Amino acid sequence: MSVRVERVEDATGLPGDDPADLDRNDPEAEIAARAAAFGNWGRWGPDDVLGTLNFIDPQKRVEAASLVRSGAVVSLAQRFDTEGPQRGWRRRTNPVHTMTDTGTDAERGSQGFPHGIGGADDVIAMPLQCSTQWDGLGHIFDHGMAWNGRRAGDVVTSDGDLVTGIEHAASVVASRGVLLDVGRFLRPETGELEDGYAITAADLEATIAAQGASSAVGRGDIVLVRTGQFTRTRRDGWGEYAGGPAPGLSLTTAGWLHRTEIAAIATDTWGFEVRPNEFDVPAFQPLHQVVIPNMGLTIGEMWNLDELAALCAQDGRYDFLLSAAPLPITGAVGSPINPIAIL
Repeated sequence: MSVRVERVEDATGLPGDDPADLDRNDPEAEIAARAAAFGNWGRWGPDDVLGTLNFIDPQKRVEAASLVRSGAVVSLAQRFDTEGPQRGWRRRTNPVHTMTDTGTDAERGSQGFPHGIGGADDVIAMPLQCSTQWDGLGHIFDHGMAWNGRRAGDVVTSDGDLVTGIEHAASVVASRGVLLDVGRFLRPETGELEDGYAITAADLEATIAAQGASSAVGRGDIVLVRTGQFTRTRRDGWGEYAGGPAPGLSLTTAGWLHRTEIAAIATDTWGFEVRPNEFDVPAFQPLHQVVIPNMGLTIGEMWNLDELAALCAQDGRYDFLLSAAPLPITGAVGSPINPIAIL
């Protein structure tokens, strides 16, 4: 016999931050409450295509540039190759890299070029979200509605995302990056959260307090949350990394994501939020359903945060200049990226 839990709100009347207060038998109501409380439809006008990326302004970029001290550069991308994590879920495959011209062709003189010049060329075929990537605003819908109150079918058609295509963000995603190494803080002995661990707003705030002033989070920042799951895959193999159990953000962090006014957030996991999701009945990625189409938040997944985490721990500094531009693929609802942190 199931027991219905009354939804608990905080002193402001908004859905609370404690996962214990979730009605685990009613994802529909829990999602709807947060979509209503933390939505941003109309905040930047009816024609907006950027959502929370609007929080990044020129002053924020100047602030971010001032954080560069040592000049150390860290790529935050996982590999893009056939050895990647994908297992074919919804036709997501690993990249297929094919050479169309090779050194052998050049040696044999079969390329048809004059005066001995030769060359190599290649092509890659891959889903845009098979490795390190951004989820665009056209990636997730809520009851047939897309970001800013548009009908999903008017936004994304067989021709692509006609309104909020990822190309609109191509020159936008450069700001102050902040690493929250939750894995290292909560599990200092391993640096790795166990699969299924739901990161709460309290966990995020406690990590900030432990790391110090350089990890304070505010408007226009891009927050990177390290769980340590990717570290585990490098030691033990991919396993169920793509789509299986994982540590990640609790649905109850929606309020934190809204009130901090961050521009974007990324994790080292496949799905950003905790998996399995926090319900005893069928549910799938409820935090996505709140934050992408309702809040307008750009989400990054499958980032490699290990080298950055080691440098931040060594220096005792957790903020840096972050450049993470998507490829301007017209009409795409996501994009592979090579995020760069400059310390």
